[in-house]
Amino acid sequence: MQKASAKHNKKITCIYLIGDSTMADYTGDYEPGKDYMKVRYPITGWGQVFQPFFVKDSLKFLQPFITTDSVMIIDRAHGGRSTRTFFQEGRWRYVYEYLKPGDYVMMQFGHNDSSEKHPERFVNIQGYKEFLRLFATQTKQKGANPVIITPVARNYPWKDGKLENAHGEYWQAAIDVAKEMNIPLIDLNKLSMEYFTHKGQDYTTSHYFMNFPENTYEAYPKGQKDNTHFQPEGAKAVASIVYQEFKKIITTQKK
Repeated sequence: MQKASAKHNKKITCIYLIGDSTMADYTGDYEPGKDYMKVRYPITGWGQVFQPFFVKDSLKFLQPFITTDSVMIIDRAHGGRSTRTFFQEGRWRYVYEYLKPGDYVMMQFGHNDSSEKHPERFVNIQGYKEFLRLFATQTKQKGANPVIITPVARNYPWKDGKLENAHGEYWQAAIDVAKEMNIPLIDLNKLSMEYFTHKGQDYTTSHYFMNFPENTYEAYPKGQKDNTHFQPEGAKAVASIVYQEFKKIITTQKK
């Protein structure tokens, strides 16, 4: 039980990821009994490819702020979850029980909170902010470190060659909570919009998001047109953005 042993091992700093499908790890036991390569690939959450950024050689760049022998990414993000449903289903309770001093909780919600057409997951702005406060407060209670992440960009709307915000007020709401509670923020919506804009709409659409013709992958015989979820290249690009920002946060917050 890798996750259980981490609870008592002081030589490991755990970084828990909580959020939605764009952050999820679809390998392992995401869908018990199902073969990821056959039923899901190439869909890839950025959290799925986050661990390689914390190889032992890279930890020296995080000292003296992370002093443990290793960093373990524990990705608890799950598709279709808003802040409210993540809490109601006991997914947050699992993380809270295992948290130990010095760990990190990186939270990225908003995609599903803002979905009014899905009332089972929708959370209004005030509720969204309240659940972010709850996760952050309880993280601090355990002596761990919360990091709020604004929702990663969707591949729309594009205007005059520039990718724009698809998240309405939920983008600013996450920023507001981080400022109010004086906790670190990664403005992933802004950074990913800028990055994808730089790469261009055509490249972003075909290489980063789940857009490809029929008979390309076994899991999608009819092809796919999905401008929310990532292919491996897109997930790695986003994970790299998050890592660079995380490195800035931990090397400046405790001076």
